[in-house]
Amino acid sequence: MLSRYTIYRRRPVDAGPLPEGIRQDARWRTRHLLRPTQEMVEDFLEDTSSTGWKKFRSSYLSLLKERFKETPEEFRNLAELATENDVYIGCNCPTAKNPDVHHCHTFLALEFMSQKFPRLDIVFPKETEG
Repeated sequence: MLSRYTIYRRRPVDAGPLPEGIRQDARWRTRHLLRPTQEMVEDFLEDTSSTGWKKFRSSYLSLLKERFKETPEEFRNLAELATENDVYIGCNCPTAKNPDVHHCHTFLALEFMSQKFPRLDIVFPKETEG
């Protein structure tokens, strides 16, 4: 199973437990194959309007397509890991600047992985996830 989770700098008491399984940090500062670029994130956080989201979505999905073209085995390895384990990709969203978890790169990454690996069990975030 592949899903997402929220990474907190200071985990709130009411945040609930961390998900059990393999947690992978996929924020831009990492080397994770699903990470966005720093520029993409900064641009989106400057403009979180629907126009800003459309721009982020387009550029991030283009980045994933290019990475998939260059190193498909890395994506297959992640899909295989998520077939055998519960794997969670992490980000700080939702945040004050971006309160909508559906406007997070991890949501787009889950969509991308579900398109490339249709038999992979993908669990998308709920409206209230955070």
